[in-house]
Amino acid sequence: MARSPFTLAAAVTAAVPGADVVGARALSADGDARFDSAVATLADGREVAIRASSDDDTAAELARESLALRALTPGARAMLRFAAPEHLGDGRVGDARALVTTLVPGFQIDAAEIPAGAGAAVAIGKAIAGVHALPVSVVRGAGLAERTPEQARDEVRTLIDRAASTGRVSARLTVRWREAVDADELWRFESAVTLGGAHAESFLFADDDERGPRVVGVIGWHALSIGDPAVDLAWLTLAADARSDVLDAYASATLRAPDPGLGTRARLLAELELARWLLHGHDTRRSDIVDDAATLLDALADGIHDDLAPRHHPGAGVDEAMSALDRVPERAPNPIDTSMQTDTYDAAAFAGLTADDTSAFGPRGGQRDPESSAPEASEASDEHAAVEAASDHEATGPIADLDPNATAELGELRDELTGDERQTPRPRTLLPSEGGIAGEETDVAEAQRAARAAFQRWTSASSE
Repeated sequence: MARSPFTLAAAVTAAVPGADVVGARALSADGDARFDSAVATLADGREVAIRASSDDDTAAELARESLALRALTPGARAMLRFAAPEHLGDGRVGDARALVTTLVPGFQIDAAEIPAGAGAAVAIGKAIAGVHALPVSVVRGAGLAERTPEQARDEVRTLIDRAASTGRVSARLTVRWREAVDADELWRFESAVTLGGAHAESFLFADDDERGPRVVGVIGWHALSIGDPAVDLAWLTLAADARSDVLDAYASATLRAPDPGLGTRARLLAELELARWLLHGHDTRRSDIVDDAATLLDALADGIHDDLAPRHHPGAGVDEAMSALDRVPERAPNPIDTSMQTDTYDAAAFAGLTADDTSAFGPRGGQRDPESSAPEASEASDEHAAVEAASDHEATGPIADLDPNATAELGELRDELTGDERQTPRPRTLLPSEGGIAGEETDVAEAQRAARAAFQRWTSASSE
């Protein structure tokens, strides 16, 4: 049976030394149904809030709230642009634990009613950023909980495994969640001071004629800790209109390192609240809660149309394929030059040739000086062989590789080359009909791998 405001107000005098209660009324803001709560008016005009537990869980929550509020030193409170309740005293109402704090005035807005744009959404984002900017010493000095990114990730993984073991979570959701928890890029964040699970009712507003509603107070500090900032943004799934504006305002106000995975982790944690509800029913052997949670999880599975884990956009496969084609080296022009390139020869090599004598470069011959015919014939034969070798695709040392300004005879140039230089292969060319692409071997291998990977992702995305 709920306790009346007057019964609760009477307990204030025991919890707060010197308090003189002159009136009482129901507590509207922060009127969590799990607690019996009231507002007591003191003789000096101040109003204080009192809450009494209804079971062991709520008693433990009040104990944590008491510790957290005392951890907010005057210096920490001065850093905040809004009010937080101040701890006044702890007491009992019968056998129940009670907590008395200052009353923070303001009105609340349901999550679904928070409008987009400037006003409440922006004020909430900045308020959350203000909490996350508190020094970690505030939490550590009070001995409150602290989790590293890896510890936060492990807790989520354990929660997923436990929920899956009940047999009431669909394979679709299990895979979805496990892919998200296995995505390393989502879990690269800096731990921060958090409320440990803010919600729309955590924020108290006052109207501002110029800026619209502004946050004047934040309540619900019982889970104050160091951990994943996303826990204070998970509730935004219920604020569809304002979600993006809250996140944008948070990002613009925070002094922390960029956290690209923040929004996705917030969605994951929001979905996992249903898993927590399932496990609560399972652990307490409440079949009605289990059935209710399972129904909600099935509805979630039917309503999702995307993935939490980062994936390439379906069009990314095409884009990457085009990019791979751009990296394919253009096919080199035929290195065989059939011109005589007479400027690369010693003019003396042509001395004594008649106008139609091309014996050095073709099948026809002409009259030569008898004394020079033998050596010239030898030179012509060597040069003819060089030209024929150059026309062979498998031969090495194409004429195009020669210096066009050289004046040394081919024979002398050939003698100057080292053995290794003579054996250097030409750039490898694979014809498309052979399953390859033109270019150096390293370029070919890289382009082939990129094109093959892109094509596989492309065809996979198309089949889906």
